[in-house]
Amino acid sequence: MSGGEQKPERYYVGVDVGTGSVRAALVDQSGVLLAFADQPIKKWEPQFNHHEQSSEDIWAACCVVTKNLRETCWDKAGHFFDLPDFLSWKATGVTARSLCSLVCKWTYSAERGWDDSFWKMIGLEDFVADNYSKIGNQVLPPGASLGNGLTPEAARDLGLLPGIAVAASLIDAHAGGLGVIGADVKGHGLVCEGQPVTSRLAVICGTSSCHMGISKDPIFVPGVWGPYFSAMVPGFWLNEGGQSITGKLIDHMVEGHAAFPELQVKATARCQSVYAYLNSHLDLIKKAQPVGFLTVDLHVWPDFHGNRSPLADLTLKGMVTGLKLSQDLDDLAILYLATVQAIALGTRFIIEAMEAAGHSISTLFLCGGLSKNPLFVQMHADITGMPVVLSQEVESVLVGAAILGACASGDFASVQEAMAKMSKVGKVVFPRLQDKRYYDKKYQVFLKLVEHQKEYLAIMNDN
Repeated sequence: MSGGEQKPERYYVGVDVGTGSVRAALVDQSGVLLAFADQPIKKWEPQFNHHEQSSEDIWAACCVVTKNLRETCWDKAGHFFDLPDFLSWKATGVTARSLCSLVCKWTYSAERGWDDSFWKMIGLEDFVADNYSKIGNQVLPPGASLGNGLTPEAARDLGLLPGIAVAASLIDAHAGGLGVIGADVKGHGLVCEGQPVTSRLAVICGTSSCHMGISKDPIFVPGVWGPYFSAMVPGFWLNEGGQSITGKLIDHMVEGHAAFPELQVKATARCQSVYAYLNSHLDLIKKAQPVGFLTVDLHVWPDFHGNRSPLADLTLKGMVTGLKLSQDLDDLAILYLATVQAIALGTRFIIEAMEAAGHSISTLFLCGGLSKNPLFVQMHADITGMPVVLSQEVESVLVGAAILGACASGDFASVQEAMAKMSKVGKVVFPRLQDKRYYDKKYQVFLKLVEHQKEYLAIMNDN
């Protein structure tokens, strides 16, 4: 099973400090009062017509009513699940958690388990009670079989048979990595053939992107999440880099351009997506030069939503340099190309940080919606200088989820065996090494952009 992000419910605490008491209420987004608590405030009358109250006592009363509210929207909760673990619980009735969810999102250590001091530090020491029953005291590796499989009720709801094996889950991006990274690459002329699986980097690229690299020993990479033990492939440490927006950034740049309405009309007339049309339009205007060279004087820094990896700086902003007064379809196509290149340059930036820390990567394995865009794929190959492997099945997240189920069923002895049998190479895109010097220079400019942005910030913050 895999699960993506679920929009959380939002609740608000209103506090009213009166003369005689402090009152608090828990209110939802529609303004409905869900819970209420109050606490009296002490008053002193040292002499007639003189009244005193204690600010410390008022604060203590505020704390009491707020905690009472939490214990009211809070003590009723039996279990706290990440979405994938909630789905497996609904399917099997088993409250076991996946190691993937707990290690990557819940500060759980595969070696040491829960850290009591952390929960106490943030005021959630009740999670420690009853042997962590609310957050999970049985933790299983992805692909492990859960209980007795589908319950009769879940089987009826799903239209399946009771007892069908259900696997401990993965986060969606991790399932995508599992679905591509273990493919048998024999006969494709790839340098990773005969090398360990640690030479492969899975890039799951959609609205945002994740860069999944594994290692036999833990590698600490500044600005890259992890290392997490057995969080994706059992027995291997996972490092997870990422870009906060990729597909969303491309949409933003294209749809916000003055020529977008014209693009829509022309793409519709040809029964093409706007991106298929833009790719063909770039081929028309490139003339004799390689298509990537159209951005020789247009450069983009893609962190319009902050940088996740490898700088881990949420304050960074997007940058575009080289704009002209014209806003025709050619300009839109070239800005689109420069944005795609910026995302690929960001991937190169992440890879270099991982390799500097100890990873050895030779081949990219791409999946997700953007991997369907041939320009996006070719730019990743050209800019990183590495071949890109595309899966035979486009929906690699679903293949990864099915691999877990296959392992849980007992049809395969291990997740690694299921990966090798069920992941298939569809297409290999090799870098055009004759263009390497151009992209090396683009990368130099790319790094200068963020360097300059930090200089601008320092100037503006100088007193």
